[in-house]
Amino acid sequence: MNTTIKVGISGYGNLGRGVHQAIAQNPDMELVAIFTRRDPQQLQTPPGVHFEHISAADQYIGRIDVMILCGGSATDLPEQTPQLAAMFNTVDSFDTHAKIPEFFQSVNQAALGGGRLSVISTGWDPGLFSMNRLLMEAVLPEGQEYTFWGPGVSQGHSDAIRRVPGVKAGVQYTVPVQAVTDGIRAGDTPKLETRQKHRRDCFVVAQEDADREQIREAIVNMPNYFADYDTTVTFITQEQLEAEHSGMPHGGFVIRSGVSGNGSKQIAEFGLKLESNPEFTASVLVAYARAAFRLSQEGQRGAKTVFDIPLGYLSPKSAEELRRELL
Repeated sequence: MNTTIKVGISGYGNLGRGVHQAIAQNPDMELVAIFTRRDPQQLQTPPGVHFEHISAADQYIGRIDVMILCGGSATDLPEQTPQLAAMFNTVDSFDTHAKIPEFFQSVNQAALGGGRLSVISTGWDPGLFSMNRLLMEAVLPEGQEYTFWGPGVSQGHSDAIRRVPGVKAGVQYTVPVQAVTDGIRAGDTPKLETRQKHRRDCFVVAQEDADREQIREAIVNMPNYFADYDTTVTFITQEQLEAEHSGMPHGGFVIRSGVSGNGSKQIAEFGLKLESNPEFTASVLVAYARAAFRLSQEGQRGAKTVFDIPLGYLSPKSAEELRRELL
């Protein structure tokens, strides 16, 4: 396929910058514009990049094949994805697992109404990990699946921390419980509560007049993010944050431990070690933007997830090339 896919980016934080870099690595894609809620005139513009205020997005209907949404899952995407899905084919990384079903319904209604296609909740979890959970459950129906995240920085949880009143800046690390992961890799199949698998370590810069205990309580009791985990909140200075917590490593793994045939023990594992979480997530979004474009060209409409998309649609290679080179 020689068609150049025209891409827009909504949001220019860490993820948006990662998408910008990833587009440059894909010769079949062209960046049309980056949309932001900030004043475009105040942004330092990289060479060859055109910024627009998000309110001007509707002026680009018909000029953008796929809009990649790079806002946060806590408050941005629930509002932005349905709005933009009515105007464009979209891809997002909505990652609040418990709310994905209702998010899907909202986006599906908007995309169908606008005659568009939207791929929701891509990235690595949800996304690549979701695919591996499905695959190994289908292959090993008698078994137990475990998902572990980290050690590393969670963008979604860090964003949620920064939304707490009184918080100036913050970062959150997800850390698997080592003794538990070692046992599972050795063949154990324990029934685990959420709290037993991970801990969440939060490092927070509070505003000068903020009530720190109130901030701590708001974080550790936050539903869908921290309430179900052993969570620590450590208050630090802005200087400490910049010196010790400026990187964005992450990773994790999905393990399914099961039995087949006559009780043969089978363990399947898929893992990631990421030096830059946003850059890797961005790369996944860009691959799914290609798939979204191809599906829309076929006339498909509405919301889709990674479960609905053939793997071959992610690749710039033809089906013949994939059979010859990768199968």
